[in-house]
Amino acid sequence: MTRTETPPLRARAEIDLAALRANVRALRARAPRAALMAVVKSDAYGHGAVPCARAALEAGAEWLGTATPEEAFALREAGLHGRVLCWLWTPGGPWRTAIEADVDVSVSDLWALEEVREAAAAAGAPARVHLKADTGLGRAGCQPADWPELVAEALRAEGDGLVTVVGLWSHFACADEPGHPSIASQLGRFRAMVAYAEEQGVRPEVRHMANSPAMLTLPEAHFDLVRTGIALYGLSPSPELGTPADLGLHPVMTLKASLALAKQVPGGHGVSYGHKYTTPGSTTLGLIPVGYADGIPRHASGTGPVLVDGKLRTVAGRIAMDQFVVDLGGDEPAPGTEAILFGSGEHGEPAAEDWAQAAGTIAYEIVTRIGSRVPRVYVNVNAEQVG
Repeated sequence: MTRTETPPLRARAEIDLAALRANVRALRARAPRAALMAVVKSDAYGHGAVPCARAALEAGAEWLGTATPEEAFALREAGLHGRVLCWLWTPGGPWRTAIEADVDVSVSDLWALEEVREAAAAAGAPARVHLKADTGLGRAGCQPADWPELVAEALRAEGDGLVTVVGLWSHFACADEPGHPSIASQLGRFRAMVAYAEEQGVRPEVRHMANSPAMLTLPEAHFDLVRTGIALYGLSPSPELGTPADLGLHPVMTLKASLALAKQVPGGHGVSYGHKYTTPGSTTLGLIPVGYADGIPRHASGTGPVLVDGKLRTVAGRIAMDQFVVDLGGDEPAPGTEAILFGSGEHGEPAAEDWAQAAGTIAYEIVTRIGSRVPRVYVNVNAEQVG
């Protein structure tokens, strides 16, 4: 017999694109003089890069940001236009493909600039380059002592018609910690490195340094472009900055699962591997069919919160690869009852930040790690829909 109906989903991540569009508008209002980049790296922090990028552009974002070249190319292959910056490069990378795909590239060192020059010569078109300054984060970026040489070589390549230096940029280390002394230090160093480059003849289209926390708290760091990552998805960059509601943001992802089983057990019954939890008395146990293979952090064993049938429950025992258990305290919801691991909080469910605290990590990791076994279900897909 052929089944034509859609079977219920074991689990799903609902992605509210109306919430994402609302976040773009709210963030733009905080930086009215700067262009806005929607950072969609890591599959849009687990939300789905192409649908989220499209929604962000619809709401007024002018730029898209990716880490890897493959992420940038996937946006172009999906037919998305607008400016795209890709910043994580290694030797031998697909520079020529980036040039031909109209993707801006970041350069932190002379080896990268030389590879860009060669790729541009082969492509017969100049590369659009953003020179990155290491102002104190210590990751990618050119150290201040090496900046004059990188600027000089970039201007030489520009004079040869092989590159156009369209951006100067850097990245904060501690913008999510208001008042941290490194913030002012990095900002001052960036201004000095930009001033030097411009004195030498660089005429950037955009200068940019502000990530989500800096965008929310440091207007002086907005410059020409702000790069919104986690805030775009309705999550606070840090509890120190307030909740999403405090920041005028709406969480975009709601993670749901269907209760697979509810059964009565006696007191003293061990639960899951290692029996780290034993029932204190006669109760019911509920089986939630997601686990660490789906991105549920094992470190939240015994602490992760779940809303089941309108009541908050806690993970009982260890989270396994494909499933975990909650103690239902004698309640007997039917199999198939919806369990909400995290969402907007509007219905009493936990937030991603609650899982982050339970696992000793950050909300960024909670949403980004949700695996491919969990389908993304998009709601409010059309721009005229609101929510």
